[in-house]
Amino acid sequence: MSFEEYLVGKKIDPALFRAGDPELWSSWERDFAQQHPASFTAQKLYLINAVRRKYHLKASEAPMTPADTGQAAAKPAAKPAARPIVRPKPKM
Repeated sequence: MSFEEYLVGKKIDPALFRAGDPELWSSWERDFAQQHPASFTAQKLYLINAVRRKYHLKASEAPMTPADTGQAAAKPAAKPAARPIVRPKPKM
């Protein structure tokens, strides 16, 4: 996964981010190359939200997911019907 693909997954426009803040872009790109994406996300968690708000990726540019296209995801097999729980009536 490249840094640009990661940013698109986080709904950040890579072109706007690179043009708007080149110093932060280069430092994040360097850090991303040295770490696993999950570690990078954990390290930059609170900073990613601020960057996402500033350089938000428009919905038309984001990759489509099955939920976005209206296609139902593969449904898991239905569970067999559970037996009803029978409780004794209280004596009065």
